[in-house]
Amino acid sequence: MDHHDYTSVTTGGSRPRRTALRAVTAGAVVLAVAVGGAYAAGLGPFERDPGPDPAAGKQARAFLADWAAGRLTSAAGRTTSPGTAQRVLDSFTTGLDISRPKLTAKSAAEGEDGTVTVPFTARMPVEGLGAWTYESKLPLREQRDGSWKVDWKLSLVHPRLSDTEKFRLEREETKPPEVTDREGTALSGAEFPSLGPVMAQLGGGGEGTGPRGAIHLVDRVTGKVERTEATFGARTVRDAGPVRTTLDADWQAAAEKALGAHADGKNAALVALRIDDGEILAVANSPSSGFNRALSGTYAPGSTWKIVTSSALLLKDAVAPDDVVDCPKYLTVGKRFQNVELSEHPGATFRKDFTESCNTAFISLRDRLDDGEPGDVARKYFGVGQEWHVGAPSYDGSVPVPKDETEKAASMIGQGRVQANPLIMASVTATAVSGTFHQPSLTEGNEDKTSTTPLPEGVVAQLREMLRATVTDGTARILSDLPGEIGAKTGTAEVSDDQDNNGWLVAHRGNVAVACVVEEGVTGGGSAGPVVRGLLAAVPGDSQ
Repeated sequence: MDHHDYTSVTTGGSRPRRTALRAVTAGAVVLAVAVGGAYAAGLGPFERDPGPDPAAGKQARAFLADWAAGRLTSAAGRTTSPGTAQRVLDSFTTGLDISRPKLTAKSAAEGEDGTVTVPFTARMPVEGLGAWTYESKLPLREQRDGSWKVDWKLSLVHPRLSDTEKFRLEREETKPPEVTDREGTALSGAEFPSLGPVMAQLGGGGEGTGPRGAIHLVDRVTGKVERTEATFGARTVRDAGPVRTTLDADWQAAAEKALGAHADGKNAALVALRIDDGEILAVANSPSSGFNRALSGTYAPGSTWKIVTSSALLLKDAVAPDDVVDCPKYLTVGKRFQNVELSEHPGATFRKDFTESCNTAFISLRDRLDDGEPGDVARKYFGVGQEWHVGAPSYDGSVPVPKDETEKAASMIGQGRVQANPLIMASVTATAVSGTFHQPSLTEGNEDKTSTTPLPEGVVAQLREMLRATVTDGTARILSDLPGEIGAKTGTAEVSDDQDNNGWLVAHRGNVAVACVVEEGVTGGGSAGPVVRGLLAAVPGDSQ
């Protein structure tokens, strides 16, 4: 951001305007890069453009995708001034603590001179504060060889970015509130390291005790603030006294110990919550500082999502646990899908497919559900994708309608663009085994805007039986010798070709549901399994 040698760029190869003003009616596409969220290399399902200028629209979306993914050399190469573009894109977020931007392309239009303009929304997450959201536009110009490039201008990055002005982040230091658990026991960041980032975000019911800050537009030379672009954090003063949370000191201690002992130094997160009311008993992150993966992470949930897919199938009687649904080693739907470790189970029942986490069997049932049905079920019965007010910042999930058959196949097994985190999957597990969604909570008195429908008792009974069988006879056998009637589901989620899979495990025992993810854990049973086992082994089976 401190480079001053930006040069204006003139492109001389534009072809004459060929048609009158026309609109490119491609629907808005959200391009987001999030932890664990990659689905396919390149543009994947975003390559389609039904509008009359597909090359221009495709280039705009490719530029946004590269920018969002941090592929800045590639993004800059799509512009008329690659060197300057890369330097600006690389320095734009310097000092702003921005990561994982989300860029949403809108409908485009052609101008009088034949250029195409693609408006977009930029959502820039500022670490520990919130999101800086603004609107901008991509100008595109056709080149002599018929290709399209982004006509580079500083203002396309942000309308107010210029040779004379840049952006600066200022944080206001605030003292984290005193925090207690549900019984009034004091919780300190020293004793419970995972709670460091969580406690800084607690607002005592939303009354402004969390971190505060602002992004200012400043003069490059003098540093004078020209205007404030975004502010973060409330300004009201919380009443004196500690913030009482729903956390349980024993569960929190056990969760942190389990992650420390069994996550093998990998990025990981865990949430435990009460089934009957959604109150969160433990939030643990590894590493214990920085990003709150447990509540705000965005991951493909992998096969733990089969709880929701199974619910959708069972709700419409599309399959029954004893129905035979073959489990071949491979199944091709646009691309080849396979099972973990290339397993196969010829003549398996649907129950067996669930307990052994058979991807190909679930994908083979995709035509029994409408394209939007899994997302509708997730929202209607499990509250996923609705607005949650937990008492601290959280990501509440996304289940978009698949764009094609390949993406629909992937979404059946918790891949594609399905996004969740341990908070969401612990809640999904609690809803599945109780039938009723309860908005999760870290503090008392949070606003609840959710609206859900209870699952039928018959569906709940089937889900409970299959979850239990996964422990006694399936991929969650690692929990089978623990006391209590435990049900569970493992998950393995693909990330990218050059990263190992993320490992998941969700479980329930008594009145508690747990979810754990271990980044690059390879398999759920092998990575998240020991963490959850360590947690449940340390806490009495009848607690909570």
